[in-house]
Amino acid sequence: MGKKTEIGKMEAVIEAILFTMGESVELKKIAAAIEHDEATTRKIIHRLQDKYEAEDRGLRIIELEDSFQLCTKREMYDYLIRIAKQPKKCVLTDVLLETLSIIAYRQPVTKLEIEKIRGVKSDHAVNKLVEYNLACEVGRLDAPGRPILFGTTEEFLRRFSIQSIEDLPSMQPEQVETFKEEAEEEVQLKLNV
Repeated sequence: MGKKTEIGKMEAVIEAILFTMGESVELKKIAAAIEHDEATTRKIIHRLQDKYEAEDRGLRIIELEDSFQLCTKREMYDYLIRIAKQPKKCVLTDVLLETLSIIAYRQPVTKLEIEKIRGVKSDHAVNKLVEYNLACEVGRLDAPGRPILFGTTEEFLRRFSIQSIEDLPSMQPEQVETFKEEAEEEVQLKLNV
């Protein structure tokens, strides 16, 4: 491999390190990763900094004492703010829909009750629903540890085009029995495995 190609590869490795770490990385750690001395590593990083500047890239590498960090140029902040201000699209996976339906039909409900119904930990799902403003804390249960009670929000009603929780579709007694039978069969299959 030629010297020019080797330097290009080292630049790519350094770039990947700085991008992946997302924060400043000590020069000695970068040098150890690319298996070069600190002086050579610093020269390669300075060369990479010059390339970013010459090509008028949106990124730059800054030096902080004996560390380097890949970051956005100040001139790009306005564009980043425009993106950050855009509303996040919330994607309701099957897990989130299942958890949301439990909250909607059983509210106010604790995470422990949700987990008993689902049979798995539900921290992530409940936190996502709170982040999406579809569920919220509605109080605390008067029990040891005072667990948080969750319920649905006004945004939930808006998104599902219903005026109140009473407008949720009710399940027919036959459906409830079918679901119970299916759940019992599933539990038996798990026990037999």
